[in-house]
Amino acid sequence: MIDPHPPDAAGQAEEVTDQELVARAQGGDLEAYNELIRRHHRKIYAMVYNMTSNKEDAEDLTQDIFYKAYSVLNKFKGDASFYTWIYRIAVNRTINYVKRRNKRAGLSLDDVDLGIERDPAFLELSARESPFRECTLTELQEKLNKALMTLSEKHRTVVVLHDIQGIPHDEIAKLLNVSSGTVRSRLFYARKALQVELSEYAP
Repeated sequence: MIDPHPPDAAGQAEEVTDQELVARAQGGDLEAYNELIRRHHRKIYAMVYNMTSNKEDAEDLTQDIFYKAYSVLNKFKGDASFYTWIYRIAVNRTINYVKRRNKRAGLSLDDVDLGIERDPAFLELSARESPFRECTLTELQEKLNKALMTLSEKHRTVVVLHDIQGIPHDEIAKLLNVSSGTVRSRLFYARKALQVELSEYAP
């Protein structure tokens, strides 16, 4: 059974490469796949959370992403790293989920997850150099969530992947199957839009 939150493995497991773990998992070794989950769970969850602004949605989606990846693991040929491959699955499924959610219920910018102050991904973001560091965590949470959710899915995606997750332009281009120029263009537009939304917090 796949464990969505597997415990930390012994140091010996860390010496095994992702490629070796994938090969084992493709042969039916669930423990190998659980180790892949352990290695990549936090970053996948952080990306999904920043795209959805909802902790419960992020937890459910992250688990769904790892189950989906396992179901199609035999299609993984190693042309890219496992990290890049599962990130592509995560981005696509998250964008599709947000689109369905918005069509189904409309976008509620007031539905803020007040537990974010304890969320590792958010704490990491708020600790970085930022013009928003002087405001409280709750204020930053509300303004940043609302600002991100005003962006289209494609623009929100590049902001989350580059500015929050720290993924380089070229890697994002591979994840999204677009050119690096397109990534830079979307990022420029998104940052301009966010500056307007967050102007009161600018230095």
